Amino acid sequence: MNSTQSWYVVKLPAGNCEIVPSNKLGGDNPDIQWGPFSSQEEAIARRVGLIRAGKCQPI
Repeated sequence: MNSTQSWYVVKLPAGNCEIVPSNKLGGDNPDIQWGPFSSQEEAIARRVGLIRAGKCQPI
């Protein structure tokens, strides 16, 4: 397991937000992304906040 892994919250074209590890971010990054976050739990908490703020749609 890579302890230096960082996580991002990316907004998909459909309006949903997805949590993606840094090694899965490709060259075709979506326009809107939040991060990096040091843990997946932190990224999940941010995604919940973005949904509550109306910036992302739940899956």
